[in-house]
Amino acid sequence: MGNRQRSRLLPGKLTAAMSFVNPVNKSFCLEQVCESNYQKLLKLIPDLMAFKETAIGLAPHHTTLHLDIIERTPYTMTVELSHCFNRNKEAYLAPAVKIRVYLDAQLAEVLSDHVRAGVTQVFKDPGLSLEIMNYKWRLNYFLQKWLDHCLKKDYLFSADEATEALA
Repeated sequence: MGNRQRSRLLPGKLTAAMSFVNPVNKSFCLEQVCESNYQKLLKLIPDLMAFKETAIGLAPHHTTLHLDIIERTPYTMTVELSHCFNRNKEAYLAPAVKIRVYLDAQLAEVLSDHVRAGVTQVFKDPGLSLEIMNYKWRLNYFLQKWLDHCLKKDYLFSADEATEALA
């Protein structure tokens, strides 16, 4: 990893920490993070490929995790993973991360999250490769840390019966 300024980091300030992590070879590190995110996502949701539309992750004394399958092709899946902080699912979902899962390459890449739009919406000029890489790095590094957090809570996923019964 490249430049890290540990002296300024405050405990519990993940967003501050993320701004200081700046690998020298971001392209290589981004690929490594996407590989790691794929493994962590499958560890968190072992039956990911089996779910048709939605699933709910439960852990004792923690907010629920919601998985929505947005798109499925032979080689990719697009899913949205979010915490629900209210009984009414539409009331407050965060961080609501949209993830493209590349099944053949075994990568998971963030497309957007609840705060930041997708890369193609933010950067219209493909010549801004450095800015695009930095943007993708921040999105995927965040997912890595969030998946680590979720894995520590021992979530168990099952199909959302209300949605599955309608299918």
